[in-house]
Amino acid sequence: MNALRGITWPYAVMALLAVAAVAVGLLRPQLIPTAAASDKKPGATQRVGQNPPPQLFTDAEIDTIGKEAAAQRAKADSLFAQWKTTHGTTRDDKAFAVWAAQQVPAPPSAKQRSAELHQVQELAKTRTTAGKKAATWLELYGKKDIWKVYLHDQRELIPAAQGTAEKAGLKAALKLAKTISDQLAAKDEQPAPFVLDPGLRPEKHIKPGAKGPYSYPSRHATGSAAAVTFLTALAPHRAEDYEWMRAEVLYSRLYMAGHLPSDLTAGTLLGDLIGDYELAINGH
Repeated sequence: MNALRGITWPYAVMALLAVAAVAVGLLRPQLIPTAAASDKKPGATQRVGQNPPPQLFTDAEIDTIGKEAAAQRAKADSLFAQWKTTHGTTRDDKAFAVWAAQQVPAPPSAKQRSAELHQVQELAKTRTTAGKKAATWLELYGKKDIWKVYLHDQRELIPAAQGTAEKAGLKAALKLAKTISDQLAAKDEQPAPFVLDPGLRPEKHIKPGAKGPYSYPSRHATGSAAAVTFLTALAPHRAEDYEWMRAEVLYSRLYMAGHLPSDLTAGTLLGDLIGDYELAINGH
């Protein structure tokens, strides 16, 4: 494993994402709640700032899942063009949610999922203390917070009104990602790897015969893809960093048996569609 790789951002996110930058303390006053704000729920930047990332997974470890996620991009763009032709750029979350869910492939066969489970079981044998620490951090902050931190950094460079609109757009995308992925998971009822094999996560205390939690598609993957698609359109030169963090989040879900590979690719496709939708609504 390596530490967070050399991101050269000169602004706030360095203090929040890199342990070394936190040590410098450039934004320390922003990370310590004042007496007046002590009763306010900490925001994403505070939460991440108070618990900076440990050493994450190496580029070699995340390479395969990163490429599989990136491969969903062109497919999502092509599908979304069909939606846009019919519906334009008017917000209609209810209709879009129905349509987007229909674009997600049906879960793979039991035979394929069994083969994927074997991959996850083999990966579980390689777990280390450092790997578990990295995966735990990524699971905790990879749903929403890390993407909000990235946007916070971008907002330092743009007019306040534009920043407020972009913040609202990312929030809407993440909310839609959770809603649709959860609805699909409940409908398809595909058990998570640690349900299929409780030995993968004994601390979960899965009861014999349990059916859920369900894992297809992955909520982490859906939210990450929606965020990456949205953020990349706002700051294309940072695309590589966003895609890297997405791969870190996805790999962590395999590493700790939260998902199978097909859960992640399905979630990525769905998230890309959601990102495209939110961008279109916001005129990007």
